[in-house]
Amino acid sequence: MDTNGASMAEARDPLEDKPPELGPDAVQILEGSTFVVSDAIGDMPEGVVAGLFHRDTRHVSKWELTIGGKRPVVLTSAPVDYYSASFTLTNPELPDLAAQSLSVQRFRLVGSGMRESITVENNLSRPIEVQIRLTCGADFADLFEVKDRIAEKEGSHTVDRSPDSSTLSFLYENGPFRVGTWIRSTEPARLEGEALVWDCHLEARDSWTTGIRVSVSEEEARREPSHGEFVASSRMADLVFEKWRAKVPSIAADIDLVEHLFRTSVVDLAGLRLTESFGGYEASLPAAGLPWFMAIFGRDTLITSYMSLWVGPELARGALYALAALQGTEVDDFRDEEPGKILHEIRHGELTVLAKRPHSPYYGTADATPLWLILLSEYWRFTGDGATCTELKRAALAALEWIDRYGDRDGDGYVEYDTRSAEGLENQGWRDSWDGVVFRDGSLPQRPLALCELQGYVYDAKLRLADIAGQVWGHPDLAERLRGEAEGLSERFNRDFWTDERGGFYVIGLDGEKNKVDSKTSNMGHLLWSGIIPEERAEKVVQQLFAEPMFTGWGIRTLSTENAGYNPIGYHRGTVWPHDNALISAGLARYGYRDEANRVAMAMFEASRFTDYRLPEVFAGFPRSHGRFPVRYPTACSPQAWATAAPFQWLRTMLGMEPEDGKLGCDPRVPEEMGRLHLRGVHAFGDRFDVWGRGTSGDVSPT
Repeated sequence: MDTNGASMAEARDPLEDKPPELGPDAVQILEGSTFVVSDAIGDMPEGVVAGLFHRDTRHVSKWELTIGGKRPVVLTSAPVDYYSASFTLTNPELPDLAAQSLSVQRFRLVGSGMRESITVENNLSRPIEVQIRLTCGADFADLFEVKDRIAEKEGSHTVDRSPDSSTLSFLYENGPFRVGTWIRSTEPARLEGEALVWDCHLEARDSWTTGIRVSVSEEEARREPSHGEFVASSRMADLVFEKWRAKVPSIAADIDLVEHLFRTSVVDLAGLRLTESFGGYEASLPAAGLPWFMAIFGRDTLITSYMSLWVGPELARGALYALAALQGTEVDDFRDEEPGKILHEIRHGELTVLAKRPHSPYYGTADATPLWLILLSEYWRFTGDGATCTELKRAALAALEWIDRYGDRDGDGYVEYDTRSAEGLENQGWRDSWDGVVFRDGSLPQRPLALCELQGYVYDAKLRLADIAGQVWGHPDLAERLRGEAEGLSERFNRDFWTDERGGFYVIGLDGEKNKVDSKTSNMGHLLWSGIIPEERAEKVVQQLFAEPMFTGWGIRTLSTENAGYNPIGYHRGTVWPHDNALISAGLARYGYRDEANRVAMAMFEASRFTDYRLPEVFAGFPRSHGRFPVRYPTACSPQAWATAAPFQWLRTMLGMEPEDGKLGCDPRVPEEMGRLHLRGVHAFGDRFDVWGRGTSGDVSPT
């Protein structure tokens, strides 16, 4: 999951551009590239963000159950696991049936399609007759069309009904784009239009059940639901999840808040995993977030994998291989592609297939390429897997070539960005909404833009790659060259991006005419993470980050209240992002500001109490004095990958877990209110370790 309304990624910003959503009672389940969004009844009403989506296409756009002609009443509903949900309902008042005479149970499983069971039980001591109707529809909307509220389709729809009245088929074709949806009931149904109808006679205390199977097709290949019959499938799904959970570490903490948040993050990360094949290599890697971004995103996937390394290093390895396989090979203006560049996002829907959108893949990101190099290094540091570094050497050198040749557009030694595509992103750093980068007075800068954190990422990437070049590849000359280039970049950067105004801080960037874009932002915290800031300036940066205009009490704002463009519910203009705060915390710890790092972490941990122990993509930037709880941004993705992974980074920071010389070290600074913190089964160097800490005491031992 940022140009003038052109790109899907731009849906991440303007609140007014969002289509209607189901609200806080919506039930979302997902597995891989398939997800379902429904209301609390289990229905998927038309005209809102609801439906069964598979690989960026909505295969079910209407799914509405009625009992005796009326909608059921919700008793309780919720996800069971990330791939399943349960809905317990009853009947409203009907002409011949009192309210609450029936118990209605819906159970749903998702994965390459969907399975649902519907059970109706007669609670009365007399027989009854009741009609059950499931009205269906499939608009095959591209996810971009759902976001942009485009209702008209150019292709041809057909609806077929099987002669035995068992299956509804929805087919859509537009040139090379062909998709289909098949809906089948295990109990014979009467087909009326696009509805399955059952006239049920229920004896006293009797029940009736039908199973519904929804199959989908893509590229003319029909896919059946990945789970089998309901009893067996739930067990199979449990086994899949338990296999993942057995691999990840467990946690024990003196406060249950941390345990709840950690376990929720583990479950959500499991649900957000994608499995993709590239050149015979099957990669498991995280998608960006639900509902808009169940796809590979360069930046999101890389940062999530970085923060999750000690939890599941296979995600980092999968991300590295998948993104290398999709690395740019040519100059393509429509897709903002250049040789060696790491992609921004890839999509598979109709608009992409027909080349109306550039996401096949789209390369409009300036930071994913250095972040890929950073992840390669961190993966090597945590695993000691030099073989992977060697296998990915060509991709790493191509990424380095992109930084120096294409990333530095004007030869000034800085990586800049600008889009060449009519459908491209105006901003190509992590603040990728169209107004995500502004001057202090709120005006928009002229592109190309050189963002401050981009230079920090490049600095860090070159130092890290120097270590790989010298220690793994056996290229000491390359290592020496990269260290020299990093040193030169640091000198230029600290001259050109620093201002002594307003207490001294790093500006967010330089515009196309090399003017300083003089807003105070959280981006300067990323500079601590990269290490490009000299020690003598770190204290001023920390003071800026924790001053009242930046720190809300729940976290650090993206934009200071001192700036004219500040808006507490502006997507990147004053909100609080968990992943942003997690990287800042890592940077604070790097420079020795451990208590400040813990202050951010504990504020975010406490915020999760108000969001069911799941950190959303972003919070509004209201100060803590505004109310007793943080305000979730109205259309934040949840779960969202880098927010899901942020607690893993904070736990690593608190415990001071760092790999060094092939060993996992521990240097705790656990907050007093946290008590004892114990991680069991931490992944490092192909082995598992137990890491515990209390205050400044702690230890590492083999599991």
